[in-house]
Amino acid sequence: MGNRPTELTELLESVAMQETPAQRVVVVGNGASLPPLPEGVTGVQLPENLGVAGGRNAALTRLEQFGDVDVIVDLDDDGLLISKDVFTCLADSYERDERLGIVSFRICDEHGHTQRRHVPRLRAADPMHGGLVTTFLGGGHALSARMLKETGGWPDAFFFTHEETDLAWRALDAGWKVLYEPGLVLQHPWTSPTRHAVFHRMVARNRVWLAKRHLPALLVPAYLGAWTLLTLARTRSWSGLRAWFGGFAEGVRVACPPRRPMRWATVWRMTRLGRPPVL
Repeated sequence: MGNRPTELTELLESVAMQETPAQRVVVVGNGASLPPLPEGVTGVQLPENLGVAGGRNAALTRLEQFGDVDVIVDLDDDGLLISKDVFTCLADSYERDERLGIVSFRICDEHGHTQRRHVPRLRAADPMHGGLVTTFLGGGHALSARMLKETGGWPDAFFFTHEETDLAWRALDAGWKVLYEPGLVLQHPWTSPTRHAVFHRMVARNRVWLAKRHLPALLVPAYLGAWTLLTLARTRSWSGLRAWFGGFAEGVRVACPPRRPMRWATVWRMTRLGRPPVL
């Protein structure tokens, strides 16, 4: 969580109203002071901001101590569950498919609009088009505990940006499924990722780390070349471009988490799902 106690309270109320109750609820104060929490909610206070990935790992560590969790749901502290059957639908989905690893929610604002960047597929014009995908949305999603035991948790070093894709690629390579389910909605304020001062640097650095860590060697230059061209075409700010290329250089120069290249069978699977790992 950040410094949004009012929004956090509303989120926890929406969690409490679910028809299928959560077994455990954990709130991480990621370098921010925890406000008073409702009875039954566990707080984890971190003295410094460990980033999105580090904060989620802290929550996972606390949940592991309980030992009785099958599915983990991550929610942004300024999000809101507007339906009471979200956890029920998730439980049904995981019960039907034992290889379901990740379920991505649809993110929409208070008017029901979904930003294009919040649709985890290349053809993003219709946010109501669900199905199997190759990445997912960090703001609202569910993770199989069995999958996490096999793939490991979040990449701490990423801090934020692309940590979801890192986890999704590991899950796909281990034979798990990633599902985008637009019927599961997290209401979230309309935001721009560039509001974070380090956004461009982190995006570029972590993009390089993704390639170095997970792609077969032949695909690394294709992936990074494609994203360099896309960035040049899309970025309108010279300061943003300078930060992006600085982050790119940092990603090349600085060692990333251990390299575990995906199998070519996974590359083909991702291609059949509509997103080969060069875009």
